[in-house]
Order: sequence, then C-alpha cells, then structure tokens
Amino acid sequence: MGLRDEFGTIARYFAPLSAGAPGAFGLTNDAAVIPPDGEQGLVTTIDALVEGVHFLPDDPADLVARKLLRTNLSDLAAMGAKPESYLLTMALDKARDESWIASFAAGLAADQAQYAVVLLGGDTVSTPGPMTLSLAAFGRVPGQTVLERGTAKPGDSIYVSGTIGDGALGLLVRQSRLTGLAERDRAFLELRYRLPEPRTTLGPALLGLATACLDVSDGLVADLGHIAENSGLGVELRSDAIPLSEAAQTVLGDDPDLLPLLLTGGDDYELAFTLAPEDAGALEALARETGTAVTCIGRTVEAPGVVVLDRDARPLALAGSGWTHF
Repeated sequence: MGLRDEFGTIARYFAPLSAGAPGAFGLTNDAAVIPPDGEQGLVTTIDALVEGVHFLPDDPADLVARKLLRTNLSDLAAMGAKPESYLLTMALDKARDESWIASFAAGLAADQAQYAVVLLGGDTVSTPGPMTLSLAAFGRVPGQTVLERGTAKPGDSIYVSGTIGDGALGLLVRQSRLTGLAERDRAFLELRYRLPEPRTTLGPALLGLATACLDVSDGLVADLGHIAENSGLGVELRSDAIPLSEAAQTVLGDDPDLLPLLLTGGDDYELAFTLAPEDAGALEALARETGTAVTCIGRTVEAPGVVVLDRDARPLALAGSGWTHF
C-alpha cells in the first residue's frame, strides 16, 4: 500500500487512534462530533510545525509526531485546560514512505496513552515541500474559567515551571554548533529540544491561583513580555534565579556568553505565570502535589517593559527578546 492510497493509510494507521472517541466515527466521515460535557467549557488551540523551521529533516518521525502534539497540549495547559482530543493535518512530501507514517502514528499512540487524548480526524495532502504538519487540540475547563495572559497585577511574583534554556541548547547540539559535551548532557539537551514536556497537570491546577499564565515557546523574555503588554504593566526578572538544568549549568559555566540565548531561545514549553505573593505557600503545596518544580524568578512592576537584572541588580543588555516567526 503506497501513500497515494489515502483512505487505506487513514484506516490502517490513524483510525485506531480515534477508537476512544465515538464522535469520530472511525475517521470515516468529513467531520467529528465533540459532545457537551456538563458545565465544562471547551478550549481549543492550533499550531503548526514546518520541516527545517520547527524540526530537522532527519528527526525521527515518532518524535516529530509527539512534539507536534505536545506543543499544542502545552498551549492548553497554559489556559488551565485538561486535554481531551485533537485534529491532525499533514502535508507530506514525496520522500515520506509508509515506514515514516507508521513511526509517526506510533509516536502519536504513545502520547495519546500518556496524556489521555484521542484523535478525532483531519486531512492528509501532498506537497512538493517542505513537509508541514498542523494540529488542533481541544481541552476542558470548569465553566468558562481559564488562565489568561492579560490579567497579572502589579507586585505579583513571577514563576516558571521546570528549567529554562534546554530547548535552545538542544537545537545547537542538533546543529553540531555545541560540541565537547559529555554524552549524558548532549543526549539530555537533544531530547529536551525534540520532546518537550507539557505541564498538563500543573496548568489546570493553577486555575483560581495564578493571576496570569502562558507557555514559554518563543523565549522566556519575549513570552513574559506578552504578559506585561497585555496586562498593562512591566516585568522584572532576576537572571540568577532562572532555573537551569545540570546540563545547561555546565554549558553556561564553559561559556557565560550563552546566557542571553537561554533567556530568549525558546522551545522550553514550560509554564510562566504570575501569582499574588501571599499565595506562595499554596503554590508550594501544589508543586509538591503535582510533582512539578516551580521557581520564583521575578516580579511584576508598574513601569512597562521587561527588564532582566544580573546578580548585582544591574540591567542586562539583550540583543533580542525571543523567536519571531516573520
């Protein structure tokens, strides 16, 4: 069976991924039905990955699939939504054979099991290149309550989950631009770039606690700039408080000039959020409950803009704030 057999490919590799959704009809219809769920609101997001821009041509198909799904699950987590289902569109070039499709579908199946989501449908087309993949994800929140990015208050504490900068360093590893690392550090950073970890447990738990939230995809400084701009305030970050993995600390120890890259490089897919200082204890309990590390990295201020301070409280000069798509 070749890839030109569209319906056979769908039936063999993707229909099984819809088995948990009766409204998907085994992917035999042109659309799916998402049933109402009591008083829960429906949250949706859509994202795309382009070969050569968001992933490299030789990245394994299963990891490409999982990154595609996880980046969208991260968007849902940033709004406090529990993931439920997704739609998939693939524009495949002629180089993608059936073994690539099989590996891609296996990657989706692995993450469907991990994150309790199901495929509802989508579309598959041919392209002369580059390969382009798009995924729309759906999640639920109680009532109409969501986490937003424009609702931070002056004097809020700023927190981030996990560690920052691993994705940007992982891309350098993949591009052979960061050498001399121990194999353990190289493998760790490469995997962090290829396989982000969406905070799907922490995000919904922040409802009613965080004052604003988003996920860090384009760079910590740039993304916190969105919270600042949309909330009509400013952000003050402490560079020495930014949580770094052991691998990133090793890299930075060898080359301190890479600090701006860690702050602006993107591909972290961690949650950055604001919180009233008096709620710090509740957050610590929540972090233990969800098994997610969170770190206070700064505060919101009345003066607009984003300022990054060094360990001596002096502003750092950054050439840019993060990734831009155009």
